Amino acid sequence: MPSPSRHPLYLVDDDQGVLDALRFMLEGCDFAPICFDDGARFLAEVDVRQPACLILDCRMPGLSGPEVQQRLNAAQSPIAILFLTGHGDVPLAVASLKQGAVDFLQKPVQLAPLLAAIEHAWQASEVAARRLAHLCAYQRLTPREHQLLQLIARGQKNQQIASELCISVRTVEVCRASLMKRLEVDSMAELMLLYADVS
Repeated sequence: MPSPSRHPLYLVDDDQGVLDALRFMLEGCDFAPICFDDGARFLAEVDVRQPACLILDCRMPGLSGPEVQQRLNAAQSPIAILFLTGHGDVPLAVASLKQGAVDFLQKPVQLAPLLAAIEHAWQASEVAARRLAHLCAYQRLTPREHQLLQLIARGQKNQQIASELCISVRTVEVCRASLMKRLEVDSMAELMLLYADVS
């Protein structure tokens, strides 16, 4: 069984019976789901910039599940989506997977696949949040820092970088340390992982 929620777990479904059944099932596994019966209210009340798992019904009045997904994608939200589908909604859910949804589950939902999907969604959400943080930090770099990072990523040594940029080796060392501080990384391995995320 997965550990209790490290990030928010949201349920959005206009069917109160489905919400109650899912809440009861998940609370029995020490989760604390936050429930909404309307996609627009969910978007208005949650912080979409934070990692989370969202269990989202495909077909709802007002904003449909795919429309909620489109709003989250437009906001560059790291929230990972698990779609709930009725039998006839499978093609719609498959299309949503292509737009970044993590998985889809058919109603009625079974506990074991639901718990596995939630754990997978949290992991995907953490990865997405980390990538967004990397991208924001990368976009704040100066043109010189971008240039330096690219040269480091090519495997060039300080002496080679100094020669290419027409600066001293000491200046390269200082700039390199400053770059790592600005990007909040402690090692070359972390720096390369960040660069791989944004390039």
